[in-house]
Amino acid sequence: MRIGVDLGGTKIEIIALDDNGATVLKRRVQTPMGDYAGTVRTIADLASSAQSQIGASATVGIATPGTLSPQSGLLRNSNSVVLNGKPLDRDIANALGQPVRLENDANCLAISEAVDGAGAGCGVVFGAILGTGVGGGIVIQKQIITGLNRIGGEWGHNPLPWATESERLGHRCYCGKHGCIETFLSGAGLTREYFSLSQKELPAEQIAAAEEAGEPYAVRTLTTYKHRLARSLAALVNILDPDVIVLGGGISNINYLYDGLPELIGQHAFSDGIRTRVVRAAHGDSSGVRGAAWLWPIKKT
Repeated sequence: MRIGVDLGGTKIEIIALDDNGATVLKRRVQTPMGDYAGTVRTIADLASSAQSQIGASATVGIATPGTLSPQSGLLRNSNSVVLNGKPLDRDIANALGQPVRLENDANCLAISEAVDGAGAGCGVVFGAILGTGVGGGIVIQKQIITGLNRIGGEWGHNPLPWATESERLGHRCYCGKHGCIETFLSGAGLTREYFSLSQKELPAEQIAAAEEAGEPYAVRTLTTYKHRLARSLAALVNILDPDVIVLGGGISNINYLYDGLPELIGQHAFSDGIRTRVVRAAHGDSSGVRGAAWLWPIKKT
């Protein structure tokens, strides 16, 4: 039995899976925002309660924004800033009284989809989160590749490839640089592009609805977005050459993005033909929490 926890800015979700991937238990509560000790306590209580409810001990994996620094062992790069600089995995393990594994939420998306989702059966899977931020995870033969510095898959903090004159220098990113892919492909980037055309500020889901209704500014905005996404993924394909790219996050639910996307990627990738599939996450919003559960290997008996 395995437990996964998805620690988000507004909610904490927990799931219990058996070794076949079947859901045994699922629950969601609000995150104690701005309260680090309360967050640790909530996760420990959820995991303890879940094990009592299923009547068995279980491994515990946790998906979180940000990553553990290999130098300090402390969490870094989390947009839930109260977590930064804290030994989150150790504090939860101490509160729960058992070891836990903690991994970036994009890596959890990728491993979830590689194990029993849209990338099942594929050797190399890239999972891309398109939402508030732009993250990514690499899974090869069902193993997460974090890299020496634990930044494997962080494609969102590279420059937008093949940038046009109007796209240079680009917008300032929270990481301190200009022109990062994240500033173009995040929800805020999509809203910014729509505003530049229409002088109206709409969130991504409303832009998507407007595009489906044929609203010209929304159509132009999403066409531009899709071309930027294709260029960004082509640069990734040139390096990683994955079997499949799985998209997650709120923006991944926009149907328009998938039409002709592999062909657009092929126009920029260094090959005479691209067979890489680009698909939506099979487990949707549950990919992260399921991936957290899969952070522990199945014990062979």
